[in-house]
Amino acid sequence: MYTNNSSFSLPGLTPLAAGILIAASGLVFAQEPINLPGQVVLGGGQDASEQKTPLAKHSLQVQDLQVTQLGANLSESLQRVPGLSALNRENYAQDLQISSRGFGARSQFGVRGVRLVQDGIPLTMPDGQGQPALFDLDGLQRLEVLRGPLTTLYGNASGGIIQGYTADGPQVPTLDARIAAGPDKLRRSRLRYGGQYGDLNISANASQLTTDGYRDHSRTRRNVANLRLGWDINDLSRLTLVFNSLEQPMSYDPLGLTKEQVKEDRRQVAGVAKTFNTRKSVRHQQMGINYQQILRNDDEITLMLYGGNREMLQYLAFKNNGVVQLDRRFGGGELGWKRSTELFGLPVQLASGVAYNYQGERRKGKDNEFGRKGQLKRDEYNRTVSREAYLISTWELAPRWQLVAGLRHNRFKFDSHDDFLSDGKDDSGSTQFNKTNPAAGLNWQWTDQLSLYVAAGQGFETPTLQEVAYRPDGQTGFNSSIKPSVSRNGELGAKWRSDTTRIDLALFHTRVKDEIVTFANVNGRATYANAARSTRKGLEFSIEQKLAYGLTGYLAYTLLDARYDSYNGQSGRHSGKTLPGVARHTYYAELAWQPQQLPLSTALELQGMSKRYATDDNRHKADGYRIFNWRAGYRHEVGGFTFEPFVRVNNINNKAYIGSLIVNGSGGRYYEPAPKRNWLAGLGVEYRWD
Repeated sequence: MYTNNSSFSLPGLTPLAAGILIAASGLVFAQEPINLPGQVVLGGGQDASEQKTPLAKHSLQVQDLQVTQLGANLSESLQRVPGLSALNRENYAQDLQISSRGFGARSQFGVRGVRLVQDGIPLTMPDGQGQPALFDLDGLQRLEVLRGPLTTLYGNASGGIIQGYTADGPQVPTLDARIAAGPDKLRRSRLRYGGQYGDLNISANASQLTTDGYRDHSRTRRNVANLRLGWDINDLSRLTLVFNSLEQPMSYDPLGLTKEQVKEDRRQVAGVAKTFNTRKSVRHQQMGINYQQILRNDDEITLMLYGGNREMLQYLAFKNNGVVQLDRRFGGGELGWKRSTELFGLPVQLASGVAYNYQGERRKGKDNEFGRKGQLKRDEYNRTVSREAYLISTWELAPRWQLVAGLRHNRFKFDSHDDFLSDGKDDSGSTQFNKTNPAAGLNWQWTDQLSLYVAAGQGFETPTLQEVAYRPDGQTGFNSSIKPSVSRNGELGAKWRSDTTRIDLALFHTRVKDEIVTFANVNGRATYANAARSTRKGLEFSIEQKLAYGLTGYLAYTLLDARYDSYNGQSGRHSGKTLPGVARHTYYAELAWQPQQLPLSTALELQGMSKRYATDDNRHKADGYRIFNWRAGYRHEVGGFTFEPFVRVNNINNKAYIGSLIVNGSGGRYYEPAPKRNWLAGLGVEYRWD
């Protein structure tokens, strides 16, 4: 029998924030981001190396992540990334819906199919479920989004990579505070500190978000704290520590609505949500360290270790087993080695490593007695263990030709031990998966401005512990019938870089075997199964153009055709049908103005997408939409103070549209309405001890 009696918790935001700020006096972090070997090859570079890498990459800078934004959700900034869909569900009990080229579109909560990383520390659990709320948006220097076949070298559930890099603290001690407010009692406050004392440096922040929510029964409070410390031990070694804390003591869940309910009152709550008082509370803390050592022969060794815990209590909209209680512990590490050398007379960079990850959770299920805990109906301990090894090589075939090729082997074990035997059944079970991912890409730097590339690779995605926890036939026990999905990916791309223009174009084609799909979704509980085959093909395009008089134009467009090739689902045969939750057309555009003579910035934004289907049979859909947003900010410095007021108006055209879908939801409750016209205003104040 597995047991798990350890505990780890932190007090609320105020003492935690104080502790983080007090810690400033004695710790340091490295001046450059520490990257694992895989990241050195695939991300983390500037324009020169970016043009040589045969994959689609998009970088968001500070002005994209923090300026004139609420700063609470990744979806605020990821709208501008081609190939990526990031939807705010206006429901903090269920988190964002993020997908990359269709990977992750099935997710009912958390993120699947896309790996999340910050400062080299995974924010994705070993089973493949990610937690986007853990990203430190207030402290990031940049956020990179990687897409394409080479991302499969990151391992399980790598349909795309989102990785953040925390900014160094300022050269002088700096304290800044920020507050933002909006409709429905939306309030967010943030306190951030950074500074450098000789070789010592710190970056820390804490924030609190409260809102009653756009819809009834969607009130929430979220406390977040982040700390990044490091130490330049000497000229050849560095140590970085990262800490993240998230507390949501209570987030209410309004559930989805039917089409008729949306027409009647788009802000209403589903009746069963009130009957069973649907809600969720979460506490998540994790810590990680990165150690980097350069050896005498210029080899580089990197060690990453991380660990944490997550506690969750959720009340679903039905009685039997309608209360879910999780106590999760997770951790792991990666040891990497990198060398630049010559092989067969050609310059080559080799990166290899091994990784181990562990995730164990105590899962209890109780009856939901109209919003209160009832009789115990389920008690089990579930575990995931992964062991991985990889080798990546980057070859300079000629001055303008670069080849990246790699291999990653993965071994996963899922098991469940049933400790609830009073029902006369032992539902324990286990399963194992072994997969090897090869990938390669060739880049040709045709001119100083233009590069062309081609890439191919194989990826895979295991089911998460949540997806193996419930069987699609409604019986209790481990869902041992579900298998990992395997994808074969191909891509052609082009990149143009000049002083005034950035253009990215990618054509992609993906075949997926054993696609993991939502079999059914009943009042917040989803069950999963495998579809036989599916195909995704499409195009991604973006252009950024500097114009005269301080104007900049930007456009991002995605064409995605994602269909089942062969799938017999709960409601019949779905071959040829479009994958639910995926839009064929997605676009974002903006015209921004920032005059050199004035500390002022403003922009008009356009974002939209075509229709999306809510069910496998494509009988129910959400219509496409097009909305306009406007933002403006001002920066004023006086003495050691800097003041930054801002305002934005979303959905200026007051469009009534569906923001997100609950795929294959029960009772026709597929739809989660987005707010109509709404506003946000805020003020940031910074003080520097020069």
